[in-house]
Amino acid sequence: MTFLLNLLIFLHIVGVAVIVGTWFYTMKRPTVTVAQFWAAVLMLVTGLGMVGYHEMNGGDINYAKIGLKLVILLVVLVAAFIGMRKTRRGEPVSTGLAHAVGGMALINAAVAVFW
Repeated sequence: MTFLLNLLIFLHIVGVAVIVGTWFYTMKRPTVTVAQFWAAVLMLVTGLGMVGYHEMNGGDINYAKIGLKLVILLVVLVAAFIGMRKTRRGEPVSTGLAHAVGGMALINAAVAVFW
């Protein structure tokens, strides 16, 4: 079971890395990629998996922290979905939308580390 938790943590970190790394890479011409959307989905699934794992094993869970991280991730997910659809249609993605995806993912990682 420890391997499962470590795998979920690893995949969660990979999701953050894809979103933030792509955001940094496209900083001069901000856009949202399909990879950022799927990385947000990966973060949601692995995050819920980690909470479920801790629930099953009687771990101490800070529900306020998890709730805040979930709300932030839902903002990232919705913004990434809107940006991905615009990208697929060939429409320009607004700078604010692109920065919302990357910036909110970075804030989510900061909440995880510092809270």
